[in-house]
Amino acid sequence: MKEPAGNAVADPKEFSVAEAVGSGYGRISINNNVIAIIAHETARKVPGVVELQGSLADDLAGMIGKKSKDKGIRVEKESEELLTIDLTVVLEFGVRIPDICVQLQAAVKDAVEEMTGQQVYAVNIVVQGIRSSSDKPEGE
Repeated sequence: MKEPAGNAVADPKEFSVAEAVGSGYGRISINNNVIAIIAHETARKVPGVVELQGSLADDLAGMIGKKSKDKGIRVEKESEELLTIDLTVVLEFGVRIPDICVQLQAAVKDAVEEMTGQQVYAVNIVVQGIRSSSDKPEGE
């Protein structure tokens, strides 16, 4: 039943959008990129999260000027009402990984649902690495 929406940094023509009805004024569409940015900004505020780690596709998109605010985030529509959000993160060395991931899942789910009105079916976390928060990412 999954309808892939593509990586959040894909060509805007390939984005699926969440739509709200019943405003009385017309249709409201929310681009997956907006959902990815909400997830990114929320994830940055969770203690223990050092960065979101993008894929090769994210790195290539960065070379052509795409924003890094949606790096490491993938948004998919499960159905018309449900979203799945995948995050790839680097955590701070020494934290309890399961605890941070549960906090991250709850924070992202709550923020996306609060800001968009869309239900989040799942927030999947892939811990790509760990590092000291004082260490700079490679290439910086």
